[in-house]
Amino acid sequence: MIGIGAGDPEQLTLQAVRALQNTDVFFVLDKGEAKADLVRLRRDMLETHVPAGTYRIVEARDPERDRSAGGAAYSPAVGDWRSARAGIYERLIAEELGEDQSGAFLVWGDPALYDSTLGILEEILERGAVAFEYDVVPGISSVSSLVARHRTGLNRVARPVQITTGRRLAEGFPKDADDVVVMLDAHQTFRQYADQDIDIYWGAYLGTPDEILDSGPIAEAAPRIERLRAEARERKGWIMDTYLLRRNPRDR
Repeated sequence: MIGIGAGDPEQLTLQAVRALQNTDVFFVLDKGEAKADLVRLRRDMLETHVPAGTYRIVEARDPERDRSAGGAAYSPAVGDWRSARAGIYERLIAEELGEDQSGAFLVWGDPALYDSTLGILEEILERGAVAFEYDVVPGISSVSSLVARHRTGLNRVARPVQITTGRRLAEGFPKDADDVVVMLDAHQTFRQYADQDIDIYWGAYLGTPDEILDSGPIAEAAPRIERLRAEARERKGWIMDTYLLRRNPRDR
């Protein structure tokens, strides 16, 4: 598993480049025409850093996930989707790699942060149908990229920071952290905190030519972000974004 960062080809680490150059086969999941540029970015990285003719790219269709599932049905739906992916990965490893060859999954951001690939590979090994060893190459996450682009720190002096999801943020602002990074938020949950003394640092398509940034007091920035997000999603057909909420301690 090679972490390839949040989208900027120049954010590949030297370790990642070395891993790319030592790989025989790259496995890429096709997420459909709307997200074809995610596959293209991966191909561009390979063309930039790996000599032509020294590797193969094998594409497979990513299974659809039931995104309508909510409440108690959410975790089972995610589990079913991960198992479907595991079946695809298992087949790719078994059929596309020779005994002495190495394969790689190019993982967006960092493989250890809100990514399913680690768990999927472990599930494949537990099934026992195919055996392999693997390494994990860390990448620059969207979290690191976000705060760097906004020229701010992830945490404040002697105070904690929490990374969570939009689904969890909807249940309430974390009690023990005033700096909260939110990922996987399709519902713009930040809007429910627009009446509080909170600053937001938001970014979409970080590290790519389509990057969009906005920040400010949440009451002022939220309407702008909603508009920017809607326009971007309409234009591209998909969006990947994340944000940092920074709460004034007096508003606790």
